[in-house]
Amino acid sequence: MKDAAPRAVLLSEYAPYPFVIDGVQLTFRLHPTATRVVSAIRFRPNPAAAPSRQLRLDGEGLTLIRAAINGQEVTPKVDASGLVCEVPEGEFLWEAEVEISPETNTALEGLYMSKGMYCTQCEAEGFRKITYYPDRPDVMATFRVRIEGDKPVMLSNGNPVEFGEGFAEWDDPWPKPAYLFALVAGDLVAHSDTFTTKSGLPVALNIYVRPGDEAKCDYAMDALKRSMKWDEEAYGREYDLDVFNIVAVDDFNMGAMENKGLNIFNSKYVLASPETATDRDYELIEGIIAHEYFHNWTGNRITCRDWFQLCLKEGLTVFRDQEFSGDQRSHAVKRIDDVLMLRARQFREDNGPLSHPVRPSSYIEINNFYTATVYEKGAEVIGMLKRLVGDDGYRKALDLYFERHDGDAATIEDWLKVFEDATGRDLAQFKRWYEQSGTPRLTVKEDHADGTYTLTFRQHTPPTPGQPDKAPQVIPIAVGLLNPNGDEVVPNTMLEMTEAEQSFTFEGLSARPVPSILRGFSAPVILNREMSTEERAFLLAHDTDPFNKWEAGRALAKDVLARMVTEDAAPGPDYLDALERVARDDALDPAFRALALGLPSDDDMAQTLADGGVTPDPLKIYGAREALMQRVAEHLNDVLSRLYDEMDVPGPYTPDARAAGRRALRQTALTVLSRVDGGKRAQRQFETADNMTEQLGALACLVRLGRGEEALASFYRQWRHDHLVIDKWFALQAGQAAPADAAAVTKRLTEHPDFDWKNPNRFRSAIGALGMNHAGFHDPSGASYELIADWLIRLDPLNPQTTARMTTLFETWHRYDADRQALMREALERIANTEGLSRDTGEMVGRILNG
Repeated sequence: MKDAAPRAVLLSEYAPYPFVIDGVQLTFRLHPTATRVVSAIRFRPNPAAAPSRQLRLDGEGLTLIRAAINGQEVTPKVDASGLVCEVPEGEFLWEAEVEISPETNTALEGLYMSKGMYCTQCEAEGFRKITYYPDRPDVMATFRVRIEGDKPVMLSNGNPVEFGEGFAEWDDPWPKPAYLFALVAGDLVAHSDTFTTKSGLPVALNIYVRPGDEAKCDYAMDALKRSMKWDEEAYGREYDLDVFNIVAVDDFNMGAMENKGLNIFNSKYVLASPETATDRDYELIEGIIAHEYFHNWTGNRITCRDWFQLCLKEGLTVFRDQEFSGDQRSHAVKRIDDVLMLRARQFREDNGPLSHPVRPSSYIEINNFYTATVYEKGAEVIGMLKRLVGDDGYRKALDLYFERHDGDAATIEDWLKVFEDATGRDLAQFKRWYEQSGTPRLTVKEDHADGTYTLTFRQHTPPTPGQPDKAPQVIPIAVGLLNPNGDEVVPNTMLEMTEAEQSFTFEGLSARPVPSILRGFSAPVILNREMSTEERAFLLAHDTDPFNKWEAGRALAKDVLARMVTEDAAPGPDYLDALERVARDDALDPAFRALALGLPSDDDMAQTLADGGVTPDPLKIYGAREALMQRVAEHLNDVLSRLYDEMDVPGPYTPDARAAGRRALRQTALTVLSRVDGGKRAQRQFETADNMTEQLGALACLVRLGRGEEALASFYRQWRHDHLVIDKWFALQAGQAAPADAAAVTKRLTEHPDFDWKNPNRFRSAIGALGMNHAGFHDPSGASYELIADWLIRLDPLNPQTTARMTTLFETWHRYDADRQALMREALERIANTEGLSRDTGEMVGRILNG
């Protein structure tokens, strides 16, 4: 018999914890299968909560050895989720000793082992797997930690206090919730540096890695120092401890974790060398290092009161890392990249059964709400807020936020209140961005008469699970107007839409202008506006806003592909000529040109067709995209051949934005040219490349052409001892396989001796890459659905968190034809009916099936 469905946690039922903690002392006696954790915690009644004589502590998978209150042994009532114990009035000291087994902890939550190294991951609710504790973010305390063991390096949060033979002690003077606790112990070496804060505090910086990897830390260290300097200059935030440590871990469910003073990173987001890391890897390392460091203030010093407020720390910190990356590289290119990710992940989420508000009102398993909506849409909401109040208003509000809430566990209401107090604005309607799910649709009509031009907008948000009706939201709409000659006659203007339908007028325009609407993607909405091919080509040629210039080209490509899919039409000259103008415009940033010359992804086209009322056929989309790529190759052969040669970057590899942009444009040219030269350039580049960006790019071209067998074997022989590079080898094959072969190729990869399915990176590199191969995943045989379901069922008992996240590969099942729907439903139901299915995966599959 299956267990009863777990009860949802509700935001409306929040109540403060009955006790305050004045200090925590922990001792860890490390052992692979029998680690002892001794805790001493000083409690006192919380004056802001209802009084209680019962102490409830969270705990999972713990063996309680002993417990005491004020030195007297007690016998609490223990169940699968924690314990309850009667406590005296007033202050008291709780002491407990538990035993845990890090070596057998395959879920990678709490304290676990990664290839002989002890490591923790406590967000969201992993600390309860270490010892009994009120494992909630609004309970904040100082921690002093003693680690006893035989590992040469033993680290925890805060500042080092004392070290000796077989032990290390750490003290964190800043109160923190348990989810920010961290411990690492292993055979590690440090790549070290220093940073001096604006006020003169010296900070020791260390990146700890396994022996042999220390030469791959230079870029991560440089990114960390740039992040620290930027946060001082852009936000006035200085670092507040004597040391800042980062540890690279091979087995990690997430990208990284911002634990106070001891950030733990998936090794793929730390380790980089020109030979082993691509330009994209360097960019991600820079952004994720910054993101986790920025959490020191927006997440650690000010944390979230409860997990419903997750977007408070994550949305704001994502926005901050986006600003940083834009300053380091190109704001225009960064904005396009961010919107591409938003549309690919968050719009897909918003338009399906997993749709939820930026701040959800309920959850069953909090790990399932680390979503694109919380992170990426949460960041978009911050960006809109900044556009509405302006740069000065934003800085005033953030200064007030840090002043008012430093040391607090805060809420969205607290966040919006500082903006209201700092700027005088009423944000009651704006708050709907946090409360309503779904992506608003924005339609526009135009009128021009007697020199007056009028734009009339209408907003509508479709029903989403649990929210059938939506109220109008505040939408900032950045608009510029161009005359028929391409000159900007009305510069960038921010319109503020608050009604379901609203008009805006512009006077003194003798000729009908061409509008550039939603510049910079000023709001996360879907803009529906009927435009001719000529008008899109005009904006691609003349728009002064880089985002809308790119958007016009993207819309042209979508129009062409949609007609090819639905009407078997051939691509006309307008689009091809427009692409050629972009390719020949040497005044444009190479990185921007690379983006502008790219085609929409298969999944993007599927969603576009579905939004237009057409049931997408993945094989037709794949065929149309291949045909269009071939036509582009034939039409642009000369100019792309020139660009391929001109964009070669001489000299030793550097990961800076300028060199990376040139390589991106060169790779775009190679990808297209391979269609007409039989892969000759790609083969030559593969054999001569001195960096991973060009070697992997060439290999991808050969694999797509079906000519990569020898190159794949050569690549494997060269890199078989570098696990991060071999992840790329797995992902490339599963992700680029032809539709009919994708399931079989991936199945062969899972039988390879190097397929360690218990390692999250390796599992994602094969199974996840198959799911992202749109036509291969949706091959009409259903073989990919079946294969992925088999693997998710196998992984779930060991790592439910990774399993649950990967069920989202099926979230768009409703948009396809009846046969594919039936096959996907069968796969989902097989997962749902698995005996002993985890709560994480059960919740996700249930929402996908029933949403």
